[in-house]
Amino acid sequence: MDLYRLFEHQVAEYHKTDNIDAPCGNPYKEGTFEALLWEKSWVDTVQWHLEDLVRPDDVDPVYALQLKRRIDRSNQHRTNLVECIDDHYMALYSNVPPLPDAKLNTETPAWAIDRLSILALKIYHFDIEARRGDAEHQARCQAKLDTLLQQRADLTEAIDQLLDDLAAGRRRMKLYRQMKMYNDPSLNPSLYKK
Repeated sequence: MDLYRLFEHQVAEYHKTDNIDAPCGNPYKEGTFEALLWEKSWVDTVQWHLEDLVRPDDVDPVYALQLKRRIDRSNQHRTNLVECIDDHYMALYSNVPPLPDAKLNTETPAWAIDRLSILALKIYHFDIEARRGDAEHQARCQAKLDTLLQQRADLTEAIDQLLDDLAAGRRRMKLYRQMKMYNDPSLNPSLYKK
């Protein structure tokens, strides 16, 4: 499966409406790995645009607070989806015995895939910027876009290598849940002290 192409397709679909409240419109069958990846990319794309809404200096403070809380919920959902992606890979490779000299990979496949999903967003937006404005702006943005395209090639190669190594037992992975505290009223002092 070409992960990047799935993310690229989702980003393009989102931008047909460019609406943070639009339905996800997942084209994949519910419960499939592809549907999970699409949803993850959708959450990233919506969160990208939520964060843009809170950035202007003149944003209404009440609206900004609402956006901040929505971003926090979105980030928690994003983390949960990444962990579901890792659950998929743990199950996929559960019967692969690690070789005696198998190295531990501290970054799981899903967190690398998370970076690839964000990279699809950066490439989409830098491509627009590389065609907008004056020649100097376009040249600066094109240079950054070229770097992002190289990063995409490197990251997709690294993900492919990691998955191949896990499948062959040359690498092993452990899952460590993120255990975020900021949304949990039993763990965040600013929430449980009220």
